[in-house]
Amino acid sequence: MIFVCCVLLCQTTSEVLAQLPVAKAAFIERLLGQMTTAEKVGQLNLVYLNPQAPSPELLSNIAQGLVGGAFVVVPPTQGGVLQRVAVQESRLGIPLFFSSDVIHGYHTVFPISLGLAASWDLSAVALVARTGGEEASAEGLHLTYGPMLDITRDPRWGRVSEGYGEDPYLVSQIARVMVRAYQGESLRTPGSIMAGVKHVALYGAVEGGRDYNSVDMSVAQMNQYYFPPYRAAVEAGAGVAMLAFNTINGVPGVANPWLIKEVLRGEWGFEGVTLSDYGAIGQLIDHGVARNARQAAALALESGVEMALEERNYVKELVGLIESNEVEGAHLDAAVRHVLGMKYDMGLFDDPYRNLNTLSNAPVEQQTQRDAARSVAQKTFVLLKNASQVLPLSKKGRIALIGPLAKSRRDLLGSYCGICSETNVISIYDGMANALEGKATLSYARGANVTVDGAMLARFVQYQSPLEHDLRSPDELLREALEVARAADVIVVTVGEAWNMNDEGVSRAHIDLPSSQKVLLRRLKALGKPLIVVLVNGRPLDLTQEHELADALLETWFSGAQGGNAVADVLFGDVNPSGKLPMTFPRSVGQIPIYYNHLNTGRAFTPDSPHKYMSQYIDEQDGPLYPFGYGLSYTRFELSDLQLSAPTLLRSETLKASVELANTGKRDGETVVQLYIRDPVASISRPVKELKGFQKIMLKAGERRRIEFIVGEEDLKFYDAQLRHVAEPGEFRVQVGLDSRDVIEQRFELR
Repeated sequence: MIFVCCVLLCQTTSEVLAQLPVAKAAFIERLLGQMTTAEKVGQLNLVYLNPQAPSPELLSNIAQGLVGGAFVVVPPTQGGVLQRVAVQESRLGIPLFFSSDVIHGYHTVFPISLGLAASWDLSAVALVARTGGEEASAEGLHLTYGPMLDITRDPRWGRVSEGYGEDPYLVSQIARVMVRAYQGESLRTPGSIMAGVKHVALYGAVEGGRDYNSVDMSVAQMNQYYFPPYRAAVEAGAGVAMLAFNTINGVPGVANPWLIKEVLRGEWGFEGVTLSDYGAIGQLIDHGVARNARQAAALALESGVEMALEERNYVKELVGLIESNEVEGAHLDAAVRHVLGMKYDMGLFDDPYRNLNTLSNAPVEQQTQRDAARSVAQKTFVLLKNASQVLPLSKKGRIALIGPLAKSRRDLLGSYCGICSETNVISIYDGMANALEGKATLSYARGANVTVDGAMLARFVQYQSPLEHDLRSPDELLREALEVARAADVIVVTVGEAWNMNDEGVSRAHIDLPSSQKVLLRRLKALGKPLIVVLVNGRPLDLTQEHELADALLETWFSGAQGGNAVADVLFGDVNPSGKLPMTFPRSVGQIPIYYNHLNTGRAFTPDSPHKYMSQYIDEQDGPLYPFGYGLSYTRFELSDLQLSAPTLLRSETLKASVELANTGKRDGETVVQLYIRDPVASISRPVKELKGFQKIMLKAGERRRIEFIVGEEDLKFYDAQLRHVAEPGEFRVQVGLDSRDVIEQRFELR
C-alpha cells in the first residue's frame, strides 16, 4: 500500500484515473493530499485570457500549477497550447477549464435575454441555450456565465437587457430551462457546457438603478421576489454561482457568509463552485470592509468564495494567510474540493483536450441556426399599439424606412453577444428589402443620429465603444428624411437605443428617447401619413409621446443576427406577433420603481372615484403605460367562463382552473394565457396579484379552446413575518388574463 501511494505521487491525475476506477470523492481526496498550498491556491485562480499570444508569465504559472481556469472573450485558439502545459508540464497535471459569456448565443446571436422573456415560450428559450452551448462547446469552452437571473423593477439599470424581467415566477421557469439546456444529460457529452448562475444576489435591485450600487432590503422581500430564480437554477443543477458586486444591507456579496453558507449552500443546497465577479474581492477595500488586499482575501475565503475572477491579490495573499495560520487550511481545502469536483464533472480528467485540438473543424453558424434565430426573434416582438389595424403592411406601393437604427447591424446584437460578429447580421433595412424585392419600392433616410448629446457621445468614445454617428447636421439629416417620407405611402421609422446604451456600467437617469429622435418623429407625424414606429432597445422606455404619435408601435428589442428578417416577417404579416412584456413600461421615469405585483396600500388609488387622499402622483396618470404581460395581436383573443373545479382546496390536494380562449379575429395567432393568484387577507400585506402559471396557445381564426391550470398549496405559499414559507387558510382569488391588468376572477377557500 505504501508503494502504491508513492507511485501515485509521481503520476499525473489523468494516469491515476485511468489506472484506478475510484469514486469521485476518493479521487479528489487522493489528489488533494498530493497538493502543496500554492497548488491549492492556484486552483482558485481564474485568469482573464486576452486574444493575443499567452505571456511567458502565464505559461510559467500554468506550468507551476498556479492557474485553475481561464476566462476568454474570443474563441480559445490558445486552449490546446495552454492545456498541454497544464497537463504535461505541471507537477500534478491538473487540467484547466475555459469559460466565457454565452448569454443569448455564441456564433448564432439570438435576441437579448429580455426579448427572450417576452416570448413567454420556454421551448424557444431552451433552443437558444442549447444552440449557444453546442457552438461554445465545439470551440473548447466548458462553462458559461449565465443565465443572469437578477430580478429588476428599475429599467434605468444598464443590465436590464441581460436579464429576464421583473417577475420571479417567469424568471424561475426560464432559469430551470436554461440550466438544463446548457448542461444536457451530462456535462461529459458533446455540446454541453456548465451553467454559471449570476449574480448572487440582488444585483438587479441596486438603488436608483445605478450599476454597482448598494441594496438595502428585508430578508422577507429577498425570499419572496428576488431569490426564487437563483434557487431554481441551483435546483436545476447549475454548477457555478457567481457572486455579485453589490452590498446587501451593508455586507458585500463576496464577504457575506450568511448569503453564501447559510442561504446558497444551506437553504438551497448548492454543491458547486462559488466565484467572485471580476475584481469584486479587491473592491472590498473600496466598500470599506477590508483595510488591504490581505484582509480582503481572508474575508472572501472565510465567507465561502472559492474561485476568483482576475484577482491577483487573492491568489497572492492566500498562501501566506494559510501558512501563517491566519486563515484555517480547511477553508482552502473545501474550496479546492469543489473546483476539482467541477473539473471531474466536466470530464476534464478523462479528456482534457476535448474540442481544443479541432478548432479548425468547429461548426460555425449554419442555415439551421440562422433559421432558428429568425424564428425565435419573431416570437419576442411585442405589438404595443395598432390603431385602425394599420399593421400588417401590404407588400406594395412606396414604403419609406427612416431612422438611425434602420441599417445598423451591431446594435441588433445587444450586449454580451458571444462572438459579436456583424458579418451575418441582417439589418432591418436588409430584412425589409428582402421581403419587398420586386413587389414594392423601399426608400431610406437616416433622419437623425441616435443622440446629439455631446457629453454622451464623448463618454462612449471614452468607453471604447463609440456610437455610430453621421457627421451631417441635424437639419440636413431631417430634410433628407422628410423628402423621402413625402414620396411614400407609409412611413416606418426605427428609433430607440444603441446597444452600448444597455450594458454593464451603463445606467440611464432618463429613459425616454433622445431629443434628436423625438424631433424626427414629430416632423414625420406632421406629414399625415401612416406612421409605424419600430423600437430597437434593451429596456422598458418612457414611450408616452411615441404612443400618441404612432399609428402602430412594435417593440423588437435587440433582436439578434436575424432580427431584420424577423421584423419584416411581422411588419408584413407573414408572422402574427405574439410577444408579451416581461417588464412594466412606465409613463415616466418618476413612476419608477413600478411593477405589477405591488402591495396594496391603506389608501389605494381608485380610478372610479379619485380624490386627494389616495396613493398617487398629482402630475401623472395612475398606472403604467403598458402593464406586465401586455401585448397585442393582428387577431382578437377573448377569455370567458372561468371555472374552478371546487370551491375549496384542501392542503396537499389540487384544484383545476379552466377558462375558454377564443380567437374571434380573421387571422391565426398565438397568445399567452396568464394565471394570477391573489391572497386578499393574510398575516402580512400581500401583492395585488402574482403570476403562478402561463400557457402560450396557438388558435386558428374562429377557433375556441378550453385552457386548464392546476392550482395547489405550493402556489399559495409566501414568507411570513417569521420567514416561514406558508400557505395560510382563507379566501384566495384566481385571476386569468391576457395581461396582468385585464383579468377575470373566481374565488376559492384554502382549508
